[in-house]
Amino acid sequence: MKQILPIDALLPEIVATLASGRNLVLQAPPGAGKSTRVPPALLDAGLSGNGTILMLEPRRVAARATARRIASERGVTLGDEVGYQVRFDNRTSKETRLAVITEGILTRRLQSDPLLEGVGLVILDEFHERSLHTDLAIAFLRDLQEVRDDLKIVVMSATIATDAIARFLKCSVLESQGRTFDVAIEYVNKPVQDAIPLEAARAVGRLIGRADDDGGDILVFLPGAGEIHQCEAALKPWTDEVGIEVLPLYSALSAEAQDRAIEPGLRRKIVLATNIAETSLTIDGVTSVIDSGLVRQLRMSPASGLDQLELTTISLASARQRAGRAGRTRAGRALRLWTQAAEHRMAEFDAAEITRVDVVAPILEVIAWSGADPANFGWFEAPAAHAIGRARVLLEQLGALEPGAFRLTPLGRQLLELPAHPRLARMLVEGARTGCADEVSAMAAIVSERDFVISVARDAPDAESDLLLRAEILADAAAGRTLRTQQLGFEIHTGRARRTREIYEQLKKALKTARIPVGPESARSPTERA
Repeated sequence: MKQILPIDALLPEIVATLASGRNLVLQAPPGAGKSTRVPPALLDAGLSGNGTILMLEPRRVAARATARRIASERGVTLGDEVGYQVRFDNRTSKETRLAVITEGILTRRLQSDPLLEGVGLVILDEFHERSLHTDLAIAFLRDLQEVRDDLKIVVMSATIATDAIARFLKCSVLESQGRTFDVAIEYVNKPVQDAIPLEAARAVGRLIGRADDDGGDILVFLPGAGEIHQCEAALKPWTDEVGIEVLPLYSALSAEAQDRAIEPGLRRKIVLATNIAETSLTIDGVTSVIDSGLVRQLRMSPASGLDQLELTTISLASARQRAGRAGRTRAGRALRLWTQAAEHRMAEFDAAEITRVDVVAPILEVIAWSGADPANFGWFEAPAAHAIGRARVLLEQLGALEPGAFRLTPLGRQLLELPAHPRLARMLVEGARTGCADEVSAMAAIVSERDFVISVARDAPDAESDLLLRAEILADAAAGRTLRTQQLGFEIHTGRARRTREIYEQLKKALKTARIPVGPESARSPTERA
C-alpha cells in the first residue's frame, strides 16, 4: 500500500486546474511527494491527450530514482509505461507514456523536433535550481505554445518565488502542505575552524554518541568529491568497527555506486553527498542531516572566458532543501556547520545559472530556434547584454553565424548537432575534415571533463598538460592495461576516466550521426596505440 503524502490531498485540484487551462505552477515543500505523485495523476487524468508526459529533472541520479519509484508505485516494469532518459542511459520504449529526463535531453530534442511531436505535457521539476537548460527549456516551451495550443506546462518546486514564473506562464499557483515530518534545526556555537571534511566527520561522531541518537541513517552534505573522500577516510577507522556503512554520492560515480547510496541497506549508513542529493531524492532511513553549508558552482572566469567551479556558500533555499532530506520518512534533525548569526548573511536564493556562466552554447541554440536577436528573445531571465554580445562575437569567429546577422551558417548547423561546447564542436568538425576525428574526439572529451589524472610523478612535469598522453592512458584503462600508468607514476580517478571515455564514444558517434564530412583517416589514432 502506498504511503499517504501531503500532495495527495491536492491532486484533484491540480488536475482540475490544469484541465481548465494550459499551465500551472505548483509550490510544494520537501517531502510533499510532488515528484512521484503529480506526474502519474496527470497521466491517469488524460491531461497529455494521446501524447507522452515528459518530466524534467536537474540531475541524472534524481531522474533515475524518480522514474523507478513511480514505476514501483504503479506496479509496472521500468522502461514500459514509465521510463527515464539521461546521458548514456535510455530506459524508454514505444510504450512509454511518462518519461523522466534530464533538462539537456529536452533542449537538444527541441532543435531537431521543434514541435515536440507526440508530447502533450511537460513538467519542470525542482525549477528553483534554475540551471541553464531549465531557463532555455521554459523559454522554448512557452514559445512553442504559440503554435501548439494543446501543449501543457507544469512548473514544480519547493523553494521557488512563484509570482515571477506564474506571470511568465500567465497561470495560477497552487501550494501544497509542508514536509511530512518535523525537522529540528541545530547550529554550531562558533565558526568552524578546521577543514570542513574533518569537522563533518567529528559532527557525525558527536551525533552518533548522543543520548538521543535515533539510530537512523545520516546524510552529510559536502562541496565536492575531494571533501567526500577526506571525510570518508576520517570516518572509516571507527565506522567499520561498529558496522556502519559509509557511502559516497556524487555525479562522477557510476550509476551502480549512486544507486547503492540511495537504496535501503542491511546496516546503518552514512551517505556523504554533494548537492546531487539536495532535491528529488528520498533516501529511505535518513533521519539526520549534517550540512557543511558549502557548494561548488560553475562561474565564468573573466580572465579565460571559460566556466570553472567556484567554492561558495549555499543559499537559505538550499539549506532548507537539505534539511528537508531528514524529514522525508520520519521526524529528524539537521545540524548546520555554521552559526545562527552567519545565517543572516546568506542569500535567500541562488543566482540563476544563466546569469553567472558562459552563454555561448545557449545563444547558439536561441538563434537557431528564433532566427532573431537573442537580446529580444522571450527569456524568463535574460543573460547580461555584455554576455550576449561576447557570445555572438565568438560564434562569428567560429564561423557559426553569418557576419552581422542572426542566421546560422551551414557550419553553425553542424556545431549545433554535436553534444559539445561550440568551441569544442568547431574543433571536432575540423578534426573530422582533416582525418583526425578519433584524436580530436578524445581531446575534446578530455578537456570537457575534470582531469582523470589526479597525480603525476615529480619527474614527469610535462605529463600535467599532455593531451595525447591522456588519450593513450584512456585507451589503456578501457583495455585493462595499467603498465604505462604505473611506469609514469600516474594516479587515475577511475570514475572520471570512465565518464571521459563515454563522452569520447558519444562524440565519435555524433560525428557520424550528424554526417560531418570526414577526410582520410590518420594511420593510427591515439586511442588505438598500445
